[in-house]
This record gives sequence, C-alpha cells and structure tokens, in this order.
Amino acid sequence: MNIVVCIKQVPDTTSVKIDPKTNTLIREGVESIINPFDAYAIEEGVRLRERFGGKTTVVTMGPPQAESALREAISLGCDEGVLVSDRAFAGADTLATSYTLAKTIERIGDYDVILCGKQASDGDTAQVGPGISTHLDIPQVAYVKKIEEINETDATVERMTEEGFEVVKIQLPCLFTVVKEINEPRLPSLKGKMKAKKAEIKTLKAIDLDVEDDRLGLTGSPTQVVRIFTPPPRPQGQIFDGDPSESVDQLVEILKKCLA
Repeated sequence: MNIVVCIKQVPDTTSVKIDPKTNTLIREGVESIINPFDAYAIEEGVRLRERFGGKTTVVTMGPPQAESALREAISLGCDEGVLVSDRAFAGADTLATSYTLAKTIERIGDYDVILCGKQASDGDTAQVGPGISTHLDIPQVAYVKKIEEINETDATVERMTEEGFEVVKIQLPCLFTVVKEINEPRLPSLKGKMKAKKAEIKTLKAIDLDVEDDRLGLTGSPTQVVRIFTPPPRPQGQIFDGDPSESVDQLVEILKKCLA
C-alpha cells in the first residue's frame, strides 16, 4: 500500500510575522514547526505502511527551509520526502495550494491513501485536504478518528461529528483528513534520525509539474487578504458600586443610549 502524507511547516505561534505589503506570513528566517495536526497524519501513514507494506511518502509545499520538516517526518518513519518549492508558489491561498499539491501527487504517481491533518494552525481553514481530493477527483472523508478496516479496494472509517461519530465506507484511492484522536504520535528513534540525515529530498519546481501558471501562487488565488490589523483594546467597563436601585437606573440609561 502506497501512502502520501501532506504536511505543512508553520511558524511557531510566538513568531508569527506579517508582510505589510502582501498581507501574507513571512516564513523565511522564522522558527517553524510541523503543523501539530499533521503529526497524527504522519503517524497514521507510518502505521498503515507497517501493517500493509508499501511506502509512505511525505510531501510539503514551502520555502527551502521546509526541507527540515520532511527530514523530521522521515525520522518518524516515513520513507521518502518531496519538497515543492518555487517562487511561483508564494502567497498561494487554499485553492492554489491544493491545486499545486494535487499536481505533485499526480507526479508521484501510484498511491492508495492520502493523509492530511484536519487543518493548519496558521490558517485554520481545513480546506486544503478536501481541495486536493477535488482536484484529483477522488473521494475523501474529513475528521477521521479511526481507520477500522482497509483493503485493496475500500476502507471503513469513523469520522467525528458534533454529536459523536459516523461510520463511512469509501473506495480507494481516497483522501482522509485526521484528528488527534486517531493515534498517539511516536518519538523519532536514533535509527530514524540517522536515516533522515542521509535521506535525499526530491525538490520539485513549477517547471517539473504539469501545471497552469495562472493557477499558482498569488496569481491563482481568488481569495486574498485585503488588510491585517490589530484590533484596538477594549475600553475599560463601568463599575457600579453604589446603591443597587440607582445602579439599575444608570444601567438602563446606558442601554437606551446603545440601542438608540
């Protein structure tokens, strides 16, 4: 069974910086980590490979520094890493990102299952995984908490809902976005670290993919941030510490003014 795991390197939550001209995240030179939800996708991909054989390929789109995220994934048990990196991809929204990743997976070729974390901590849209499946025209299940059964043709999974969970049967190849309830990610082994250090990371640019240039990066992003700003601090509230009946009258007058 061949598994593709899509991950994202995100800024450390204490190091987020915004480019005031493009209103996009500044990633170069910023301390970054693997998106926390993607750690569960990595673990599930490795577990599937351990159960059924085949290989687990981890893919990320980002600047050259994102190679470190791929090496970390390999240290956790993934077999190969593919970095999709080109200035043409910069500033991509979820539509352009999912398109580029889908084209990368087409380039990789043979796959049975694609795994993604349910969402990224820097965007919180939860759109890239379903977007990839749409571009590839394959079925997908979001918020998967357990893979019950899987064989050469189909899989049965549990997906989380607000009321509990649903059991879904789906044909392969398919895509799952997973939640943290699905497993407990392992720590890298010494052997894994040594393998990751020596691993050859394949880098793909726009010219290496069968892509339409006007669907990449900012150009291919129909949704763009117009302005980013810090909300002004809330004014201090009024404290009523006098006679209760007088306080009620004062509060009523304030409410009348607000509703006027």
